[in-house]
Amino acid sequence: MSSRSHWEAVYRSRSTQAVSWYRPHLDVSLALLRQAGLDASTRLVDVGGGASTLVDDLLELGLTDITVLDLSRTALDVARERLGTRGKAVRWLAGDLLEADFVPAAFDLWHDRAVLHFLAAPEDTARYAAQVMCALRPGGHAVIGGFAPDGPERCSGLPVARRSPADIASVLGPAFRLVGVSTERHITPAGTAQIFAYALLERR
Repeated sequence: MSSRSHWEAVYRSRSTQAVSWYRPHLDVSLALLRQAGLDASTRLVDVGGGASTLVDDLLELGLTDITVLDLSRTALDVARERLGTRGKAVRWLAGDLLEADFVPAAFDLWHDRAVLHFLAAPEDTARYAAQVMCALRPGGHAVIGGFAPDGPERCSGLPVARRSPADIASVLGPAFRLVGVSTERHITPAGTAQIFAYALLERR
């Protein structure tokens, strides 16, 4: 099964509030985005955003330049339906972020909660880093979170690469400076604890 087919199957078979990564608000992400200077004028891309509620909170904060990219069109449709007419203000992209044709320096902020941790092959992590480098303006920031070294070994039935904030920074390379870190003890809807690690990185 391809990655796209896997995620389409997940979102077609389960409620978005039942998936293990669901949170009503991405509090840790929002705190790090604010640390990076988030305001109403920020141009932000949420990669792997799918049906996440982050876009709801960003709209509430007054942002008008939001892009949500996800492999699963079904997940994006869930978010659009939830937002109703407010969703018309968001740019929705269904596709693989490794293949996305980003406009250079199009964004001030890049947000990723639990996409990078699915990438382990050197060619994939190198491509990911190149995509962040392209999409972010100089001085822009990336907030990237995934399972910590003491987090689960799998997510949604797939193996993951567990990383510390320093490990995440290493993936992005010397063009980025680690300026903030955070951890999260996420409790899944089923009551299981998962440890996440987050890195806030500035593009030099």
